[in-house]
Parts: sequence; structure tokens; C-alpha cells
Amino acid sequence: MTLQSELDTFKSAWLERVGADAASLVQSDIDALRTLAAKASKPGDTFPALSLVRGDGQMVDVGAITAHGPAIVTFYRGGWCPYCNLELRAFQKLLPEIQSLGATLVAVSPETPDHTMTTAEKNGVAFTVLSDAKGALAKALGIQFELAHAIKALYQKFGHDLATRNDDPRWALPMPATYVVAKGGRIAAAFVDPDYRRRMEPEQALAALKALST
Repeated sequence: MTLQSELDTFKSAWLERVGADAASLVQSDIDALRTLAAKASKPGDTFPALSLVRGDGQMVDVGAITAHGPAIVTFYRGGWCPYCNLELRAFQKLLPEIQSLGATLVAVSPETPDHTMTTAEKNGVAFTVLSDAKGALAKALGIQFELAHAIKALYQKFGHDLATRNDDPRWALPMPATYVVAKGGRIAAAFVDPDYRRRMEPEQALAALKALST
């Protein structure tokens, strides 16, 4: 079963649960973000070398990671997002193969370190999960956006207090994105989609890693 098939199954159940009005609102917001997605960092660009905070409070230099070898860096919205949890668990299944290629797997969220640690524990994640405070890395990649007022109200209705979870009053999120970064920092493959119900298949990221070693 592919990751996308799992996402599609959850999406179908969600659409039935929330109704046509909420579904239409979300789809309109996704469509409005497509122009921004088209401007995001692409293959051939240099991945930003920034330091982010791990769940235990330690700083991790993303630039140092890619200086030592290739990496997969995937951005997720938060532990409150069921689509994101499905993605994290799917990548975890391929972690041994990724590491066998000498690569590092990193997940990045705008949530505070405490919340990223909780998400990692909940999903049985053994790879590095980092907190992108105020979205500095997401902004550098061109994938950060602030939620529209109507979407903010909808999320509040669903009980998602992003301002508290992210310690950021702007209600900003990254578009879900996955980057395969070659040793030295060049982006070799990228997947950016404002529709958070679509993600790069972990197998595709793994294939891009393998291509780097041939």
C-alpha cells in the first residue's frame, strides 16, 4: 500500500465527515497557494544551511549534515495533522535503506521542540525531527505561508491552536515538501504541493538517493 493510497483513504473519510462547505473552503485555499508553490526552491538550487532545534534542545546544523553526505529533508505541518503522521511512519519504514546509502533522514516542523519530540515518540520515529522556529528554513525555501482568516477559523473550530503549538502568533505553516539533497548541499529532487493531502512517496525519495550514488 503506497503512502498516497493511505492519504487518499483518510481524505475520503474526512470529506464525508466535514461536509461540502468545509471541503470547498479548504480546496479554494489550496488552489490560492499554487502560485507560491511554483516559486519554491527547485532541483539545482542550494539547500539553505541553517541550524534548527532538536526535541532535546540541541542545535543541529543542517548545512553540516549535507556537508557529510546526502540527505532527505521532509517538511510536515505538525503532529496534529493526520496526513503528516502517515508520512512520518512511511518514511520510518525505509529508514534502514536510507541509512544504508550513507544518507540522513530529517523531518522538519514549525512546532516547538516539545511538540516535535512528542510527535516523534507517538509515531515511533527513529530519525531526526527538528523544530523550525518561526519558519526560518521554510521561508528560505519559499514554502512558508500564513493561513487565510477563514482557514484559521476552521482550524480553531477543529481544536488546532497553531499559535500555541508553534509559539508563533502569525499562524504560519510550511507547504508539505520533501527535498533530496546531495552531499555538498545541492537539491537533487524536490516535491512541493500546497495540497497537504499529497506527499512524495518515500520510495521516490529513496530512488533519488540511489541515483546520486550511481
